[in-house]
Amino acid sequence: MIAADESALRRAIVDTSLEMERLGINQGTSGNVSARYRDGFLVTPSGVSARELDEQQIVWLPLDVTDDADILRIARPSSEWRIHRDILRARDDIHAVVHTHSIAATALAIHGRDIPALHYMVAAAGGKSIRCAPYAIFGSQALSDHALAALDERRACLLAHHGVIALGTDLSRAVWLAHEVEVLAKQYLLALQIGAPPLLSDQQMEEVLEKFKTYGKRNTEDR
Repeated sequence: MIAADESALRRAIVDTSLEMERLGINQGTSGNVSARYRDGFLVTPSGVSARELDEQQIVWLPLDVTDDADILRIARPSSEWRIHRDILRARDDIHAVVHTHSIAATALAIHGRDIPALHYMVAAAGGKSIRCAPYAIFGSQALSDHALAALDERRACLLAHHGVIALGTDLSRAVWLAHEVEVLAKQYLLALQIGAPPLLSDQQMEEVLEKFKTYGKRNTEDR
């Protein structure tokens, strides 16, 4: 779960940004991170690289923030604050959002391709595929709307000509999923080199999705 202490959560967001760069799924000032906090969320600022980021630069926004809010002019949150606001407002099950420009997944997104059921780990994102949302200019409400639709009953999606969104119950799970999407994208691109890859059937993916409901969870009777 998300930390109750604001300072610890700010530090965790900074650490998450650095971890994304270490994993090679972000670089420079690309991408952004947010985490639910009280009746709003904390989000990385606009135009600051992970290596230059500190706790005080993290911006708090209310979940009902609108385009004309004074705080947007003063605090300068990530240009993608709408995506973070809209996801956290719509999804009570989600407490952290990460956005990356990871190379392989973005290459697929440039072609507007979903990641199909080529590997059972596609189900880690919550469905039988990882959808690619249509293109819209960065920072726009249209982009947020497209992302929210692509994330329906999912925890990750691609953004056409842009990158990746991954969700989690906490920051570590969101980053893990963003990295897993990049791994799947690399596998897909490699598999395509020798032809269209065979895919798992809907029934096979349903079986995986059912198993994932309890994967890694201890039986309460064993405690």
